[in-house]
Amino acid sequence: MSKRVKLRLPPHIKYLEAAGAIADGRVKILEREETRARATVVSSTGERSYNVIVEKKGDKIINAYSDDNGTRYRGYIGYPIISLMMLIGWLPRDTGVEEALKGIPWKTLNEKYKKYAIVMEHVFRQAKERGVGRRRLEEFIQFMKSKLAQYRVYYKEWGSKPSLADYM
Repeated sequence: MSKRVKLRLPPHIKYLEAAGAIADGRVKILEREETRARATVVSSTGERSYNVIVEKKGDKIINAYSDDNGTRYRGYIGYPIISLMMLIGWLPRDTGVEEALKGIPWKTLNEKYKKYAIVMEHVFRQAKERGVGRRRLEEFIQFMKSKLAQYRVYYKEWGSKPSLADYM
């Protein structure tokens, strides 16, 4: 039996984490159709791999599946979903921001500091050292948030490791 719940917009840091995942090459598209895509997204430490599916239902409705904790247990659109939507062109990209976020150990920082605000400050400093200032990152976050907010994203759950055929 499937469960369908509207997902909330994520914490701001998740837009940056999604861009970093793309820069690191941790997003692998497995299947792609016009209105659907499936991917795996490897965590920043390489310990976990998330299964992700997105499916457009009309212009502004998306059914999504991801087995990351933010999506499954906290009810927001997790960074694996955002990164897949960016790669397939449903959300915009900024390659300069992506490059500035390359190689950031997101999980390690989150576990060390236990507060997204502290991790964000660390990320802002690291990006500045790479030539991308805080203002650009904050503008990127707000732009991404406004674009993602145009969609209604619903979490749709099946068993583990669904395929596109399971999702139709």
